Amino acid sequence: MSPPDAFDRILGALHEATFDNDRWPEVSALIDEVCGIKGNILLYGGGGPEPVVPMYMAGFYYRGERNDELARRYLQELYPIDECVPRLRAMADSQLVHVSDLYTDEEKKSSETYNALPDGDTQNSLRVRMGGPNGTRIVWTFADPVDEDGWSFDRTDTIERLLPHLRQHVRVRQVLADMGGLRASLATLLDYGATGVIQLNRRGRIVAANDRARDILKRQDGLFDRGGYLCAQAPADNDRLQGLLARALPPSGARGAAGSMVVMRSSGLSRPVLHVTPVGRRDGDVPPWQVAALVLVVEPYIQLPVDRALVEAALDLSPAESRVAVLLAGGRTVREVAVATGRSVNTIRWQIRQIFEKHGLSRLGQLVQLVRSLAGHLGSGR
Repeated sequence: MSPPDAFDRILGALHEATFDNDRWPEVSALIDEVCGIKGNILLYGGGGPEPVVPMYMAGFYYRGERNDELARRYLQELYPIDECVPRLRAMADSQLVHVSDLYTDEEKKSSETYNALPDGDTQNSLRVRMGGPNGTRIVWTFADPVDEDGWSFDRTDTIERLLPHLRQHVRVRQVLADMGGLRASLATLLDYGATGVIQLNRRGRIVAANDRARDILKRQDGLFDRGGYLCAQAPADNDRLQGLLARALPPSGARGAAGSMVVMRSSGLSRPVLHVTPVGRRDGDVPPWQVAALVLVVEPYIQLPVDRALVEAALDLSPAESRVAVLLAGGRTVREVAVATGRSVNTIRWQIRQIFEKHGLSRLGQLVQLVRSLAGHLGSGR
């Protein structure tokens, strides 16, 4: 397998794993194979006050095999005392560093964490920190090389080229998670109302959009539909958008690349963020070959004419639950709701589960639709 083909295979698997985290072992195994390393560890979390740091993903993989015991031991026993953590946070974003350089000579002798690393073949590993959405952090560790060539230029160059794709993967997964759309089919994604969903075919033509996206395009405030093709209002934005779409939908069957941008609005309203990501063929998508790219239009929030007291009474919610429900229906993410209410993310997620149980729901999209169905009824906009 030639290097370009190998890199494209990783990107293809990464795009598929965006919608289904069960595909991550395949991505991890490909990275190990292409980079010639023994394994890799991906941690994604933070965005909350120390010392309790919520962890949204913790994957310790070696040739595609997950090591849950090592993950448990590190997160529960070693992470709280790991001397390298504050030093890693101080590193520049996307800067590769040898793990051995994150510990002093004395710590290499005495540190429980550093001396546990041989269990995972990571004393000669590379580590990188990247900023994620909403103050979260991504930490990626690349285990020791499988041979004596060490960290050659080809190996480190491949890793550095992967970093922006991994960051974009996390961004899109977080949007999908906040809207309840992880594991959803392409058809089901169109049912979600707080986030605009636009589906494009291989030629970049719009083949489907949800109600929220159609409303955005109809208003022509920042984005519009020109003859079936997605365009941005400001010339500079449109140039960038068309560049993103061209990279997501390259010719000749090459692998596409994901990307994001902010769109200006002539009205002066808050600017939405666009996430453009290629879509591979997945089971349950009909027809699977029609949609080649997904555009998610994420607005900071949407002012809904929903009376919170009505939501509380109609849905039999507590005052705290009704506030969470209205904020979510207005387009806030789970983290933004936590900030707005002064609660932890875990508390908000617990309240959402309580609402789910009361109404037999399983996805955020269902809750959003339920609350939005009350819009306009005795609306005070509270």
